[in-house]
Amino acid sequence: MVSFVRVFLKYTKEFYALSDVSFEASAGEVVALVGPEESGKTCILRILAGLEKPDRGEVYVKNIPINKVDYTNDVSVGYIPYKASFFDKKSVYDNLKYVLDIRKTDNDAIEEKINNAIIDFKLENLVNEKVFKLSLYERYLVSIARLSFRKLDLVMIDNIFEEMTPAQTKELIRLFKKYFVKQNTLVLIATSSEEIASQIATRNIYLSYGAIDNK
Repeated sequence: MVSFVRVFLKYTKEFYALSDVSFEASAGEVVALVGPEESGKTCILRILAGLEKPDRGEVYVKNIPINKVDYTNDVSVGYIPYKASFFDKKSVYDNLKYVLDIRKTDNDAIEEKINNAIIDFKLENLVNEKVFKLSLYERYLVSIARLSFRKLDLVMIDNIFEEMTPAQTKELIRLFKKYFVKQNTLVLIATSSEEIASQIATRNIYLSYGAIDNK
């Protein structure tokens, strides 16, 4: 599904954000990228999301070189960064509806999907709230709800657990497992916590100073 072959990503002349990174991850796996801040975890996800271009090395998604991947037709990707993007001045309902509208979902199906999401993600008291008023945890709930409307090949979760309470973490993990831990979906989780990784991942890849740390 995903393959990195001797990948380097340079941020300055002296500093490599990624240095000689190689790994493979298959559909159906839940892989945790574990390491401290600035270890390269987010850079790997940003490359796969098409937001960064490696300076050297090869990256493949579904055996397609990353620079040739058509994110509309070749692979369906969901990415939840630490700070997710929304229409902040729109309501939770409007943000959910927008995701369905751009995929030309019919009106009856839109209402059914949104109503189901409101119940499952416990958004009843937030549905008419403007997104900029939400807490970080509530924003993550809406982010996951938006992704739940799509069939995804690759889901990437970027350092979202670190500021959550244990109860919030438990609920987020429950939702990820329900919607994304499936036979044909690859889930990549960036985290600094081995405890978090142990609760959701099937295996860990450790990073340190931009390189794979073979513990």
